[in-house]
Amino acid sequence: MELKEIQNLIKFVAKSGASEVKLEMDDVKITIKTGSEPGEVTYVSQAAPMQMAAPQMQAPPAQAPAAPTPEAAPAAPASSDDDKYVTVKSPIIGTFYRKPAPDKPLFCEVGDTVKEGDTLCIIEAMKLFNEIESEVSGKIVKVLVDDSSPVEFDQPLFLVDPS
Repeated sequence: MELKEIQNLIKFVAKSGASEVKLEMDDVKITIKTGSEPGEVTYVSQAAPMQMAAPQMQAPPAQAPAAPTPEAAPAAPASSDDDKYVTVKSPIIGTFYRKPAPDKPLFCEVGDTVKEGDTLCIIEAMKLFNEIESEVSGKIVKVLVDDSSPVEFDQPLFLVDPS
């Protein structure tokens, strides 16, 4: 099972409202449990020894209530301006990086024009570096996360003006 398929499965389960989903294949066992609070989701994946193992992630329950609070306050007043922008969100939990390496230039900056499929950032999860690509062509309006910061699943990363 490829990483994209796992990410799509996590998105599907998060939107479906199911409390728990188990998937067992030849070399991969995945259990996705959603918590009791909205936005609190626990992901646990176990794989047999493979070259590219599925990430094992667990969202700590102590951080779940704290994370939505800071985002809720700024989102309300800014939402009228941000409605025309496309929000690029994190497909996984991990560490957000704006550069491919410390000595390399940024993937994109505010004001840059990006095309669909351009790499915007990297999210590291369990020593795997996942390139996050733009889902839309447009201009980067705002970077919502600091470099080397931890990010949650479905957390907004960039605002893109598609016009």
